[in-house]
Amino acid sequence: MLRWRITLGVLFSVLLAGLCWLDAQASTPGVWLLPLALLIAFLATDELSRMLAARAPSALGAVIYLGNVAIVASNWAPQLMPKFALETWTWPALALAGIMIAALVVEVVRYREPARQTERLALEALGLVYIGLLLSFAVQMRFAGPQGDWGLAAIASLILVVKLCDIGAYTVGRLIGRHKLAPRLSPGKTIEGGFGGVVFAIFGAWLSLTVLWPAMSRVSPPAVAPWQWLGFGLTVGVAGTIGDLAESLLKRDLGRKDSSDWMPGFGGVLDLLDSILVGAPVAYFWWHYLL
Repeated sequence: MLRWRITLGVLFSVLLAGLCWLDAQASTPGVWLLPLALLIAFLATDELSRMLAARAPSALGAVIYLGNVAIVASNWAPQLMPKFALETWTWPALALAGIMIAALVVEVVRYREPARQTERLALEALGLVYIGLLLSFAVQMRFAGPQGDWGLAAIASLILVVKLCDIGAYTVGRLIGRHKLAPRLSPGKTIEGGFGGVVFAIFGAWLSLTVLWPAMSRVSPPAVAPWQWLGFGLTVGVAGTIGDLAESLLKRDLGRKDSSDWMPGFGGVLDLLDSILVGAPVAYFWWHYLL
C-alpha cells in the first residue's frame, strides 16, 4: 500500500508540474489548468452525490453536476471574454445564483406531493458552496499578480502548506502523539500531531513565499516579512486541518470511510481536496490583501 501511495503521489506531482509548466508558457493564465479544475469539480461533485445518496436519494441531480462545473468555469470568463466589463467575482456569483434558481425551478416543476424537497434543496446548496464556491477561491489565485504572473506561485503555496501540514501532523502524531484531537471524527489525529503539522505548514509557507515565489515569477515580487510567512503558514495550515476534519464529519455522518475507493491508499478526490477547499479562501485573502 505504501508503494502504491508513493507511486500515485509521484504521478500526480509530475502531471501537475507538467500542466503548470505548460500554463506558465500560455498567453492566457490558467488555460492549461482549466480542464483539470473542471474535471476535479465534476469528480468531487460525483463523490459527494454518491455519499449523500444514502441519506437522501437523488440529492444532487444533474443540475448540480453542471452547476459546479459552470461555477468553476465562470472564473475564467474575464480572461476569455475581456469585453464583458464585470467584476471578477461577479461571474461565479452569477453562476451560483443561476444554478440555485435552476434547482428551485426543477423542484417546483416536478412537485407532486411532499417528498423531502427542502432537504434536497439544502443538500444541493451544500454541494454548490462546498465544491463550486470554495474551489473558485483556488482558481482565482491563478490570476494573482501582474497579468497572473504570481498565480502559479500562489497555488503552489496553498498546496505546499496544506499538504506539508498533513505530512507533519501524521509524522509527529505517529512518533509522539498521545492526546486525541478529535477522537469521534478522526481517531488517528492527535494534538501533538496538530502542533507538528503547524510547524511543517510554517516551513512550507517560508519555502513557498521566500524561495519559490521569486524563482517562479518573471515579475519580481515584493519582499516578504517574517510575520507574513508565519501568519500565512499558521492560518492556512489550521484552515486545512479544519477542512480535513470537516470532510471526516461528512463521512462519519454518512457512514463512509473514504469519499471513494478508486484510488487505493488515497481514497477519492474529496479526500485529496478537503484541506485545499477550506484553506483556499484563507490563502486567497493573504495573496490579495496581505502579501
